[in-house]
Amino acid sequence: MDVLQLLFNGMGFVNLTFGNIIMWIIGLTFITLAITKNYEPLLLVPIGFGILLTNLPLANLMEENHFLWVFYHFSIDKWDLIPPIIFMGVGAMTDFAPLISNPKTLLLGAAAQFGVYVTFFGSLLLGFNMQEAASIGIIGGADGPTTIFLTSQLAPHLLGATAVAAYSYMALVPIIQPPIMRLLTSEAERKIKMKSLRTPSRLEKIGFPLVATIVIVLLVPDSAPLVGMIMVGNLFKECGVVERLNDVAQNALINIVTIFLGLCVGATMPAHVFLKKESLFIFFLGCVAFMFSTAAGLILAKIMNLFLSEDKKINPLIGSAGVSAVPMASRVAQTVAREADKRNFILMHAMGPNVAGTIGTATAAGLFLTMLR
Repeated sequence: MDVLQLLFNGMGFVNLTFGNIIMWIIGLTFITLAITKNYEPLLLVPIGFGILLTNLPLANLMEENHFLWVFYHFSIDKWDLIPPIIFMGVGAMTDFAPLISNPKTLLLGAAAQFGVYVTFFGSLLLGFNMQEAASIGIIGGADGPTTIFLTSQLAPHLLGATAVAAYSYMALVPIIQPPIMRLLTSEAERKIKMKSLRTPSRLEKIGFPLVATIVIVLLVPDSAPLVGMIMVGNLFKECGVVERLNDVAQNALINIVTIFLGLCVGATMPAHVFLKKESLFIFFLGCVAFMFSTAAGLILAKIMNLFLSEDKKINPLIGSAGVSAVPMASRVAQTVAREADKRNFILMHAMGPNVAGTIGTATAAGLFLTMLR
């Protein structure tokens, strides 16, 4: 009987809590959205499964020296390896040509960081300390790796909530952004057609990551891990002499780290850590940040049009792509533009602020590290 009692007590069912069941529902919701709606499936599937794993009583995968704990501790918490590696893969997959061809879209990417700073101060008013506020505010950049990179260094106890919020809002771009875009633009503005972009020379494409790295890192040294990696990844893509490195960076390497990143992020969300009022505040503030960032990009584009000739006007919708979330934000801008005029094609124009937003969010993270670490 003692053996049976021991076996019974060792079952997860005995230790199951209502909080575990709530977290199962959250994890299964992420997996369902990924499979049925195709919302960021490469991230939401492993995150959702990680949530399930960490909320199975007595599985203990995130206890010290267990499988996921080891990977999380050494690759994210201690050495912060995964976000820079993902940025290298993103750089290898990203075409900077739209930004090079139309440099003023860099301003739209910068404007979209407005939500980051608004939410930073809003978080302080709700009682979070400065390190926590910075980790919450960066969600407005809609860039998961940057959020993880910053939070792991400033407020690691918030990593699960901020990372899931960032990736959730990245996945929900097609739902959150269009109402804001329609509210802040007229139909005539959404119909604005932009001239085809010129094709940058090979020298420009190779020189951009080199010059951008030097300038940004000299200005904000703490942005070097993210900015440096996205730029070296792009250099692999554009230089034309390291195809093997380019292939690994944009395929095998980024796919491997994405699997473990998703599982580890999900595994940082046990019920007793996640089901707190602070987590609800983080999700609310993350949504506020995202909405302000979207609105700021749209508004700046409208202001810029006041000073541009008729043939050089910007379709304000591309300003919404400054939130990063490459390339989904650009696709959403294209979708809303085509609702107004099916012959309007702004996708490549939107990629300019989209890429600029990624660089801007990484730079903002570097600024927070410089001030608060």
